[in-house]
Amino acid sequence: MILNVAIFLITLIVMEGVGFLAHKYVMHGWGWFLHRSHHEEHLGALETNDVYLLALGLVAVGLIVLGNGGLDPLQWVGAGVAAFGLIYVLVHDGIVHRHWPVRPQPRNRYLKRLYHAHLMHHAVKGRRNSVSFGFLYAPSMPTLKKQLRAMREAERAASRADRCTPSITSDLQNG
Repeated sequence: MILNVAIFLITLIVMEGVGFLAHKYVMHGWGWFLHRSHHEEHLGALETNDVYLLALGLVAVGLIVLGNGGLDPLQWVGAGVAAFGLIYVLVHDGIVHRHWPVRPQPRNRYLKRLYHAHLMHHAVKGRRNSVSFGFLYAPSMPTLKKQLRAMREAERAASRADRCTPSITSDLQNG
């Protein structure tokens, strides 16, 4: 029993890392076409981004079924994945994005930190140069502000470099 609880809790913790990587490299990468809806105003309760939560649910159910079919530890891994999805819906959709009829205000320091970090994540329009990709962990506000400033400065420098490049190219072609 202790081993099962340990597997469950370890899975729950590892899922934050998996969620961070998936959010940064899949959702803000090749999977942006689905995640974009999360960064835009929308009407109704569902958005295409919810496909990711559905996929997570299918993975959780699949692991639980495999675990019940004889691969016992997998059911506890699946339970950890399912718990992460449930916490995501409660904290992220409920408290951060307030997709519920009741709109709770984050009152404790941890929930306020998550809330403000996610606002910083949405402060950047588009999929590039965002900060704070975690769901249950968020860096401090000073850290996020520093990262955001650094990304904006890098973006401005790249923009200046792009504007300079065509004139150098045309000078080389003409001269």
